[in-house]
Amino acid sequence: MNLRRLFSIVMKELRQLRRDRLTFAMIIGIPTMQLLLFGYAINMDVRHLPAAVLDQAHTAQSREVVAVLAQAQVMDFAYTLESPQQIDTLLRAGTISAALVIPPDFERRLYETDRPPLQIVVDGSDQIVQQAARQLSALPVQALLNPGAAAAPATNVEVVNFYNPERRAPVNTVPGLIGVILTMTMVLFTAMALVRERERGNLEFLIATPVSPAELTLGKVLPFVGIGLMQVTVVLVLGVLIFHVPIRGSLLDIYGASLAFIIASLSLGIFLSTLARTQFQAMQMAFFTFLPQILLSGFMFPFAGMPKLAQWLAEIFPMTHFMRLIRGILLRSATLAELWRELLALAVFCTIVLGIAILRTRKRLD
Repeated sequence: MNLRRLFSIVMKELRQLRRDRLTFAMIIGIPTMQLLLFGYAINMDVRHLPAAVLDQAHTAQSREVVAVLAQAQVMDFAYTLESPQQIDTLLRAGTISAALVIPPDFERRLYETDRPPLQIVVDGSDQIVQQAARQLSALPVQALLNPGAAAAPATNVEVVNFYNPERRAPVNTVPGLIGVILTMTMVLFTAMALVRERERGNLEFLIATPVSPAELTLGKVLPFVGIGLMQVTVVLVLGVLIFHVPIRGSLLDIYGASLAFIIASLSLGIFLSTLARTQFQAMQMAFFTFLPQILLSGFMFPFAGMPKLAQWLAEIFPMTHFMRLIRGILLRSATLAELWRELLALAVFCTIVLGIAILRTRKRLD
């Protein structure tokens, strides 16, 4: 072992790293992003879930219990309903995550032990919402309304899980895994597409052809659309056969939402390929987009518990909107018409990012 030669190699690698500004930025950027996401944006405490109130008692105590539960800040009661049918409509469309139901005989139930005085209907397609409802179910409602009461009923709040009454974890995770898998594969594949052509010298042949930048970009995207739809099919089949995940919505809507998300992910990959000079750089940038999408989309951590700044950032990423689409269609039997806002967000993302990628694509080697 010659220390002088070893030192020369080390210095060579450090100089090369200094010249590779993207790699150097990743060395600083990835730990910084992880620290900010986990330390600031990621919050396991569920707060401010969009919720509705169906008050059938219309008494002073029923209004007081709504105020008491609102002070817990777990649910934001933004909607006042008149009928139970409205709960299902709002849950299906993803407008609310939970609904507080106060029965007509609320005051009598407060002093009985056989029936709970309150009911919370939750969107069972989101496991995090179920956890928040269980927190509220432990609140001693009678003791809160009557601080001097000697005892409170054993069960104060009944939690009703729509769409996942058995509270099985795969029902929540399998639909979300479709978005995770498509994000990792589609972005990575296409991020390396044009870079690979440049490294292998194939771009010289494409330059000699009359292919336009738009044709070149779209030609790189379209083959991966079929691959993405194939991956969706594999996850759906395995989810049904192995984990018994129900498919309550239309398959046409499921594939329509998946197609929009695939195109959005491919657009992002093509855009990254126009920034990278090597396949390694393309892989680095693709990985740099994975973390915020997976962590901020609501797949692993509660979206409602994040600060507003993190929520605004999450709305930029296509995976956030696809999570709402796939869970809504697959588990709540919602339609694309009901979830049109999420579909519109994906369309806007595709138009902007793919348009920028096409403008950045030049039929030149430099």
